[in-house]
Amino acid sequence: MTEKKSKSGPFKKFIIAFVIVIIIILAGVGVNYYYKYFGPNVTAKQEYLYIHTGATYADVIKTVQNEGMVKDTVTFNWAAVNMNYTHRVKPGRYHLHEGMSNRKLINMLASGTQEPVQLEFHGLRQKEQFAGFVSKKIEPDSVSIINLLDSSSYVAKYGFTTDNVYTMFMPNSYQMYWNTSPDKFFKKMYANYQKFWTPERKRKAAALNLSQQEVSVLASVVDAEALHDDEMPAIAGLYLNRLKKGMKLEADPTVIFALNDFTIKRVLNRYLSYNSPYNTYLHTGLPPGPIMMPSVNAVNAVLDHQNNDYIYMCAKADFSGYHAFADNVADHLVNAHAFQKALNERNIKR
Repeated sequence: MTEKKSKSGPFKKFIIAFVIVIIIILAGVGVNYYYKYFGPNVTAKQEYLYIHTGATYADVIKTVQNEGMVKDTVTFNWAAVNMNYTHRVKPGRYHLHEGMSNRKLINMLASGTQEPVQLEFHGLRQKEQFAGFVSKKIEPDSVSIINLLDSSSYVAKYGFTTDNVYTMFMPNSYQMYWNTSPDKFFKKMYANYQKFWTPERKRKAAALNLSQQEVSVLASVVDAEALHDDEMPAIAGLYLNRLKKGMKLEADPTVIFALNDFTIKRVLNRYLSYNSPYNTYLHTGLPPGPIMMPSVNAVNAVLDHQNNDYIYMCAKADFSGYHAFADNVADHLVNAHAFQKALNERNIKR
């Protein structure tokens, strides 16, 4: 009996030791597994991970490594392979948070759960300027956006020409994904344009014998002229009077736009003969397209213009930003002389 006990003692010790070793190994495996999947790994070096359209997993891992987005690239790669992310790469702009685990990061990337971009624009003068601004916010470059806007066949499908397509972009704040294509961007802007042009606004435009695009073109001239929004309806009324009478608009901002020199503060006589379809001193009617992105207030000012008899205006001599209006040449010449004198006194030559 004593002999059996003596033999079983070492065996029990062996079993216990073996079990302890297994537990330690399993615990190590568990800790390693937890660390690779659930341990904090994302750094604070970059706020966003940008994955371009057409990017492969090799591109992603290169970006993550080169920009120091994770502490341990090896465990990130191990988790990505085991979670089958290498074949599920989706483009987008992904918001990183310090301390995110590999599992959480990869789940976000694989599901395409990106954070929308806030895009807000107003008052941009030209299509090229607009395209450059937008390309800094979303993935498509300015060239791809301009190419779309300059495609007569493409914009014609939406009822625009390459000259007036810029009237489609209404100043506002928009949310969209960073990897939005030029086509999807255009369609989103067009949907907002359609929403803006309610039946009531369309009715008012028709009452003026103007198309929606023509309203916006005129609004761009009004906006360029008005420093103060409360004066827009009066200016709109004046230009509508000139259109009805078949008079040239003779709007200084159209000359500045034609010359493409926005540093001009004084439109001189020699500028008025510059040959351009946008020069309303040479051509009767509206310019072929907007001279800037008109504000919503400017569009509404045209639709709800002031009924007045004004035909002429010039800036007030007090440089308040308001205008002196007139319904006859004699009064206008008095106003114009006062303003020219004020310009001379301030040595403003151009």
